[in-house]
Amino acid sequence: MRRDIIYTDEELVHLFVETQRNQFFEELYERYSDRVYRKCLSLVKDQAKAEDFVHDIFLKLILKLGTYKENARFSTWLYSITYNYCMDQLRLNKKRKEVYSDDEIEVPDDTDLNTLFEDPEVETKRLGTAMNVLNTEEKSILLMKYQDELSIREIASVFKITESAAKMRLLRTRDKLRVSYLETVLFWGILLSKLIEIISNLNR
Repeated sequence: MRRDIIYTDEELVHLFVETQRNQFFEELYERYSDRVYRKCLSLVKDQAKAEDFVHDIFLKLILKLGTYKENARFSTWLYSITYNYCMDQLRLNKKRKEVYSDDEIEVPDDTDLNTLFEDPEVETKRLGTAMNVLNTEEKSILLMKYQDELSIREIASVFKITESAAKMRLLRTRDKLRVSYLETVLFWGILLSKLIEIISNLNR
């Protein structure tokens, strides 16, 4: 593959399917392996497991590339595969009583959610705190919808539920996040007022 030619993701898929030449798949791997790893890590909270997941996901991708339809962006399609695999593994591990930590997850950069905030830098930190009340599946559905732009149909497929159920779960999760965020803002507002009161008393 000539390095002076920059192919789109879709062109790389088509070229790999047509020629089965590894360099086209390797280019897709170079573009997306780190992003897929970060998504896996945000869910399983274990670097070794995340690396194993990435390996498995790209093996699955080789087998699935022939089924890719360009009615969705390649990145969206790949992230759907990623979430499907991770959620399946989490379900299996849940049955085996394996416990994954539920630490803070990367906050989706979404205009709908950002309309709640005035100062993006400060408010994103508050949103991160509010996200801690969400479980792994709730965090995942927000990331799927607002970070990776998966459709309701794709989200429903990942969770193995109906589209109506996916819409309801997304709505409830957003409401839960909004309540938690507002409680966080209220807490810091009360704390700030107390600090101001203490400082004022000290200056008297």
